[in-house]
Amino acid sequence: MNENYIEQKLVEAVKKAGGLAPKFVSPGLNGVPDRIVLFPDGHIAFVETKAPGKMMRPLQLRRKKQLERLGFRVYCIDEVSQIGGVIDEIKNQV
Repeated sequence: MNENYIEQKLVEAVKKAGGLAPKFVSPGLNGVPDRIVLFPDGHIAFVETKAPGKMMRPLQLRRKKQLERLGFRVYCIDEVSQIGGVIDEIKNQV
């Protein structure tokens, strides 16, 4: 199982749950998460996908902390089994 497979499963699961998970690309700002996950009522989070057991690079960790300081949730998923829990957290955030 590789990162692309996990990312594809995330996109499918978000769509099935009623949301969108477009690719997040930010020219000139490296280290941003792979996907921005959007659900009704303004529920939003960023998700980085990794191959099983892989960790975020130092620049990605810095970007994660930067986004979190701005009040956004940022998740790193490296197993398909994590997707449902992350979706539930995003949809139920206050």
